Amino acid sequence: MENQNLEEQKNNELEVAQTNMQGGAESGIKISDDVVAVIAGIAVSEVKGVSGMSGGFAGGISEVLSGKKNMAKGIKVESNEKDTKIDVNIIVEYGVRIPDVAFEIQNRVKKSVETMTGLKVSAVNVHVQGVKTDIDDTKDTQNPSSEA
Repeated sequence: MENQNLEEQKNNELEVAQTNMQGGAESGIKISDDVVAVIAGIAVSEVKGVSGMSGGFAGGISEVLSGKKNMAKGIKVESNEKDTKIDVNIIVEYGVRIPDVAFEIQNRVKKSVETMTGLKVSAVNVHVQGVKTDIDDTKDTQNPSSEA
């Protein structure tokens, strides 16, 4: 009887120890959504075909006033206990194949965030906000009388 009680007690202690090891180490760490946004922003900036990020008016003003490039510009992160969702707003370069650029962004952002933070990324949504063109308008303004 004593052996059975000791064995049950050991099993209970083992279960408690395993639970603490699984949940205890991760429960004390909270990674800010801003940190995740910066990691995602750096990953996006490395993708060929991305001209820039579209972050809205407030993001542009903060960059001008601080003099620093905001790597989280155009990134929105929603995270909870189970997963993380990331929205990326980009401007692509003219001539690139947009689905390829978006797919590359999704892969790089997911890999970077999961590797660096240990969080599970359930979705990376890419929103193309514009296309950057390098059309040179100086030809029309140099010879205004050429059309007359």
